[in-house]
Amino acid sequence: MTPNQTGALLMMGAMAAYTFNDALVKLIGGALPLPQILTVRGLAASVLIYLLVRRMGGLHLPRRAWGMIALRCAGEVSATYLFLTALMVMPIANVTAVLQVLPLAVTLSAALFLQEPVGWRRMAAIAAGFCGMLLIVRPGPEGFSEGALYALASVACITARDLVTRRMPPEVPSMTVTLMSSLSVLAFGIAGSAAVEWQPMGGRELLILGCAALFIFAGYLCSVMTMRVGEIAVIAPLRYSGLLWALLLGWLVFGEWPDAVTLLGAAIVAGAGVFTFYRERQAARKRRPVTR
Repeated sequence: MTPNQTGALLMMGAMAAYTFNDALVKLIGGALPLPQILTVRGLAASVLIYLLVRRMGGLHLPRRAWGMIALRCAGEVSATYLFLTALMVMPIANVTAVLQVLPLAVTLSAALFLQEPVGWRRMAAIAAGFCGMLLIVRPGPEGFSEGALYALASVACITARDLVTRRMPPEVPSMTVTLMSSLSVLAFGIAGSAAVEWQPMGGRELLILGCAALFIFAGYLCSVMTMRVGEIAVIAPLRYSGLLWALLLGWLVFGEWPDAVTLLGAAIVAGAGVFTFYRERQAARKRRPVTR
């Protein structure tokens, strides 16, 4: 297999793993409070990630990176809480579709705050993508629904997290950052548990949370491996395969299927994202120096 083919499979694997984790959390969300879910899942996932970090060479965090790590962890915790809260009250395909606007939001924010060049074609694609997002959430006379607000707020937090990640020193290992993020979510779950009453867990609940931890670990692992092979501009558009998994799982597990307007909005968002990745690849080729 070529590096691009390997990277494409890893990206699709990461999206599938993340979506299966979301479905399992939604499935158990009616029986257990969210802090309990985050604590149990986070403990299992953090142990797995720690073992992998040890195998890959151990922890390494330069002193000058601690501030950025703290900011990134704050964004991770906020995004996790907001996204999972939205997931509990919205169909999984709708929440996932809203999240697909993330690459467009990151590109726009990088242009506004990091002065990264973005041409008019990509700006037009970003505008189209946000219009597609409005078709998904469809604010009524009273404004956005509660679930839509949580989903949009999670996109804002993930965008801020990714902007911080772009500024992080290159010598900080990706899996170390992942471990710190997982531990921060675990700490948030433990702190939040003081305000809720834990529910008894039987074999079914433990199995679901254990599988969720395995899926989120697999998602992290595939995401890191994806960054090490192939061309990002070729592989990145395959992140939209997560929407297909969300549609399938929403239909099979929860009996949910989006209406035509929501599907149209999701298609617009995905199309705008793919076009943005294509234009970024073209721009990178033009900036690449010619060697003789």
